[in-house]
Amino acid sequence: MPNRHPAGLEKSRRRMRGSLDLSALASRLFGLRGPVLGHLTSTSVRPAAVLGEVIFLPLIAVGLGLWLNPADPLWIEAAFPWPWFAPLILALRYGPLPGLAGSGLLLAAWLLLNVGQADNFPKLFFLGGLILIMLAGEFSSLWLARTRRAETVQLYLDQRLENLTRQYYLLRLSHDRLEQDLISRPISMRDALLKLRGLNEPGDDPATGAETLLRLLAQYCQLESAALHELDESGQVVRPLASIGTVSALATDDPLVRQALGSRRLCHVRQAVAQNDATTRYLIVAPLTNLNGALYGLLTVEEMPFFSLQEEALQTINLLLGYYTDGLATQELATPILAELPACPASFAFEAQRLAHLSQVTGIPSVVVALEILPRAVADDISLQLARMKRGLDENWLVIGAEKQVLATLMPLGDYSTAEGYIARLETWAQQKSGLSLAELGLFPHTLLLDATPPGSLLKRIQQLAHA
Repeated sequence: MPNRHPAGLEKSRRRMRGSLDLSALASRLFGLRGPVLGHLTSTSVRPAAVLGEVIFLPLIAVGLGLWLNPADPLWIEAAFPWPWFAPLILALRYGPLPGLAGSGLLLAAWLLLNVGQADNFPKLFFLGGLILIMLAGEFSSLWLARTRRAETVQLYLDQRLENLTRQYYLLRLSHDRLEQDLISRPISMRDALLKLRGLNEPGDDPATGAETLLRLLAQYCQLESAALHELDESGQVVRPLASIGTVSALATDDPLVRQALGSRRLCHVRQAVAQNDATTRYLIVAPLTNLNGALYGLLTVEEMPFFSLQEEALQTINLLLGYYTDGLATQELATPILAELPACPASFAFEAQRLAHLSQVTGIPSVVVALEILPRAVADDISLQLARMKRGLDENWLVIGAEKQVLATLMPLGDYSTAEGYIARLETWAQQKSGLSLAELGLFPHTLLLDATPPGSLLKRIQQLAHA
């Protein structure tokens, strides 16, 4: 056994070398790359190539028969009918019709080689061959249909995989971008507004508030080079208040600056390009105006990341600038509402006026939840307990009527979903406190959206609920 094993191994190596030599020879003779059997099993999709195979394969089989066995070229009297390999290959590759066409060429070859000998026609030879070709063609048609179906399914799956891969890549980029935004924005928008609310008290230096505002703008909008300038009502520069990055002196003749001061609205570089005035130095120019249109200052942005210059960033700039500027005229903005509703707290009236102005400028609404408190709940001092549950940026107004009360909670930058969350929190509180629902305690919430509705009329509706 030890002696025979190396000999068998050497014989298998010689066979492998011989097969490799044959493959290399076929590659040199016919220009085929890869395994020869692989090319024999691959079908052509060109009609001319298929027609050529149908014609030349049977003719080659007949030619080989004339060369190797001139007395019986079709091998009718032989032990095996070798020429039938040609139509059999055609039937397996392309189906029954090409196989029958190849069989017809074999029949035509017999008729040409045996003119005048129709009585000696080999019926069983051709009948058995035709049956074989039809069976192979049926088998080929079945598997070709299955192959096409599998290829169609595979193509669909490949397209789906490509789409999913692309969507996953976009989702990953979006996740990375959100992660960067969260890193650069360590506080929420409500916290930012809460910081701005404590600015601009009487006697404070405007430069201190301007630095805080600019720092918040840099965090939320990723500003790299920006400045805040104090202006008088005519638009003349009084002094620079704050800056970040490397900034130059305000160019009052810049087209974007002139456009922002003329329209009293935020302007960005795309508007300048659209008006064929692309020589502006700034990316964003925004005036600081309050609800009454009074001009306080000007924000100029010279540098910021390309992907940060989008609609959300512009909306955030408008929101923070409007909230900050309206805080400069607290009493002035609250006076019209206080004249109509003297019982309304000045802070509540001012905040409603300011948030209504922000809704008009930025399109971001706020919401008021008015809790109607029936007499049985008034007797339990529930209104005082609810007033202590307000969040840091919310404002409360307790309207006392003849028999019932209404506790109005103004929630900045909220909508109906915010109100629903607040009411759900109150329901949870009521269940934990007494095991009853809000309705069973005598509390009925009303949701009022502070968007395009004038704040004065909305506050009147709240007062009417208490006196209804």
